[in-house]
Amino acid sequence: MEKTVGILYSSVDGQTLKICKEIVTHIENAGFKTELFDINDFQSSISKYSIFVIGASIRYGKHNKKVTEFIETHKNELENTNSAFFSVNLVARKPEKSHYNTNPYVIKFFNATTWQPKLIDVFAGRVDYQSYSFVDRMLIKLIMKMTNGPTKTNQPIEFTDWNRVKAFSQKILTT
Repeated sequence: MEKTVGILYSSVDGQTLKICKEIVTHIENAGFKTELFDINDFQSSISKYSIFVIGASIRYGKHNKKVTEFIETHKNELENTNSAFFSVNLVARKPEKSHYNTNPYVIKFFNATTWQPKLIDVFAGRVDYQSYSFVDRMLIKLIMKMTNGPTKTNQPIEFTDWNRVKAFSQKILTT
């Protein structure tokens, strides 16, 4: 049976979607089928997939509550399907916070759920102050200042390590 990988994402500014599309490319280049879904549009059954991946971004210290709701709603299917999860956040730009077992948002997320996917990872995101609303720009700059991140840039800064995304994609296929 051909493996079909379902990938569900929750993205605020588009970086999680960009990462998902890169994962899709790697998986399809390996000869497997993928289906990509926005969390707001998922109408399928998880059990039809050989592997089901959830990617979720952080905004103001939290994953979108729809991610937790989705997991709780589909918990039985997730537990009976090979599954993977990745988080996208700016804290992961720091080497000491770039692994799921050291990233505070991933730790907090899995402390709040009983779901245990077979594969977990975290990727650094992207900051683009020019694209944010005034309030978001000020709040994100404050957070970045508190975490010693860049605050004075008019250019987007992408912190995502695309080699890690590729490695994660390869691990998905062996899950």
